[in-house]
Amino acid sequence: MFTRPELEKYLTRCMQSDADFAEIYEEDELTEHITALNEDIEQVSSSRQCGTGIRLYRGVQSVYGYTNDTDDASLTALIEDLKGAISDNEAGSCPAASDVTLTRVEYENNNPVRIDFEKTPLSEKASLLKRAAKAALQYDPRIEKVQSGLLNVRQDVQISNSEGRLVSDSRVRTRIMVEAFAREGDNLQSGGDRPGAGMGLEFYEQTTPESAGREAARTALVNLSAKDCPSGKMPVIIDNGFGGVIFHEACGHALEATSVAKDQSVFCNKLGTKIAADCVSAVDDGTIPNAWGSQNIDDEGNFQKRRVLIKNGILTSYMVDRLNGRRMGVPSTSSGRRESYRFEPTSRMSNTFILAGNDSFEDLFEGIERGLYAKKMGGGSVNPQTGEFNFSVSEGYMIENGKITYPVKGVSLIGSGSEILMNIDRVCSNLERSQGMCGSSSGSIPTDVGQPAIRVSQITVGGTANE
Repeated sequence: MFTRPELEKYLTRCMQSDADFAEIYEEDELTEHITALNEDIEQVSSSRQCGTGIRLYRGVQSVYGYTNDTDDASLTALIEDLKGAISDNEAGSCPAASDVTLTRVEYENNNPVRIDFEKTPLSEKASLLKRAAKAALQYDPRIEKVQSGLLNVRQDVQISNSEGRLVSDSRVRTRIMVEAFAREGDNLQSGGDRPGAGMGLEFYEQTTPESAGREAARTALVNLSAKDCPSGKMPVIIDNGFGGVIFHEACGHALEATSVAKDQSVFCNKLGTKIAADCVSAVDDGTIPNAWGSQNIDDEGNFQKRRVLIKNGILTSYMVDRLNGRRMGVPSTSSGRRESYRFEPTSRMSNTFILAGNDSFEDLFEGIERGLYAKKMGGGSVNPQTGEFNFSVSEGYMIENGKITYPVKGVSLIGSGSEILMNIDRVCSNLERSQGMCGSSSGSIPTDVGQPAIRVSQITVGGTANE
């Protein structure tokens, strides 16, 4: 990382241009990945990336460049290129600019680490995967194979800008990924579990590898007995945890200023209006201690916040980064994020979820003659401009006369984010969050999705059964 005098020199040079704002983002990231087949370790790898990204603003114009060659000559050449790209001055002369003086911002770490993966013997980390595989293989004799992986990341960042702010953050996260395969005759099915957190290896004291292995095996066995799902419009109960991926994809992205500022969101110009049922409140909260999507600061150097997006059905806030805030005429909500120094930040989610309601889980099933219980969601696709989505259900069950009956396969949910928000008629109290990676224009970033179990009065269910 550069020293404060070095950063002051580079930022001052940036401001000797037509720019009205300059920022330097520095990153040093270590990634460790261990994979296993059954109880045998297959591969251990680690990688490190270091680099610097620089951006200049002039009004709502932005130029960005990056380099992993951080000697003085390279940084100076990059800055001069950016200054030229943003300048309107044909003669090439630089307007007068005051020297930038930085003040380091100190704070209390909201995401402490107790067991450092870098200081932990490889054998202890490998044993986590062996324990997960053993638990899955012992769950049932029909489990014939287990694939697993352990991901550990430390990302150190330092951010400085022409407003005089200098701040650093160290982000550590870990995740275990277990996939179990069950066979019965020619029928082969899989199930998975992928818990993680913004923590050190102490995470596996509370979420054990054994629990992940058993959950992967359980899901694979359920899918062995699943029948083809009927299709049509019907009530759907979407369970807690990763069920929140629908809100994340179909609604959350449409609330990011990346889309809103360009008038490419179904929720443009709807602040203060009703966009969801009264029972729906939702937040994006980057301050949850040690959560998968939490940070002390966003990737523009601002302290993370809890952002109330929807309150009792009313849209109360967008997620806004610095540049799109300029375009919209509103302040940043500390939502600027990026995958690495290779990406310019933009507005992104952190930990995004529907808040707990007052209904019991049993209440959700009342009055449903025929419907679907989506216990686990899979992947899908979304049109960010319209919010229209198509998501697979990785574990689902039919509901008949208010009771869960048989498991189904080949299930998809089809609809739009704005429609589903208005059709939620019951919200349970069992809020949970799950972990995922979110891709957008500033790369792939860790985010939590979540919700309590919810009931949607009607969704189009795609299925493969011949009725």
